[in-house]
Amino acid sequence: MHPSGLPESPAAARVPAPAREPAPAIRVSDTDRDAAAQVLQAAFAEGRLDDDEFDRRMRSALTARVSTELEQLTADLPATAPRPAGAAAAAGPGPGKYAMAYKSSIRRGGRWRVPGRFTSVVYKGSGWLDLRAAELTAPQTIVRAVAYKSRIDVLVPPGVRVELDGFGVSKGWSEQEELESLLPADAPVVLIRGIAYKGTVEVSTRPPAAPGQVTGPAAPGEVTGPAR
Repeated sequence: MHPSGLPESPAAARVPAPAREPAPAIRVSDTDRDAAAQVLQAAFAEGRLDDDEFDRRMRSALTARVSTELEQLTADLPATAPRPAGAAAAAGPGPGKYAMAYKSSIRRGGRWRVPGRFTSVVYKGSGWLDLRAAELTAPQTIVRAVAYKSRIDVLVPPGVRVELDGFGVSKGWSEQEELESLLPADAPVVLIRGIAYKGTVEVSTRPPAAPGQVTGPAAPGEVTGPAR
């Protein structure tokens, strides 16, 4: 009904309301990327994202430039509250497959069983994955290492062929490197798939540590023991 009391014409009633302009995309900061990475990390730990989806979204989040890119990556995920400093991230489904830390450290060493696919995510901390005395349960072991403003060191024993994938991943040279070309075709393989954003994933081949020898840096609040 028109304010004058006269009925509106059918044509006037069909006039659509003006479309609302979408919010403009703005340049994102490191803090914005940090927040998106926390949401993705929590979703992965809860089993909402599988390995490939987490890998794809995390890469996109770390290189996002505008707000709309981050919004698309987290639109179908619940928001997560910041975790207290020094607290380890929640473990994902399936024992032995995940090791995560939020503003703390992860250290795996000694005798431990490594599944065919193992994922470590370190957010503003450090990681030490020592495979030299570990039991590799598959002919090819895939280690996914995500270092967000962090450093993750991966140690492998002689006799293992090492392959690298991802970005921000490097392999330190040692005298053991030359022996790798002489390995038989059926030698075990460790594939390191890394993502390093303002951080480093460093892989090196070293002989097993002597009994009682300290093999990694100790850090306050570090996460030790079997992987979750």
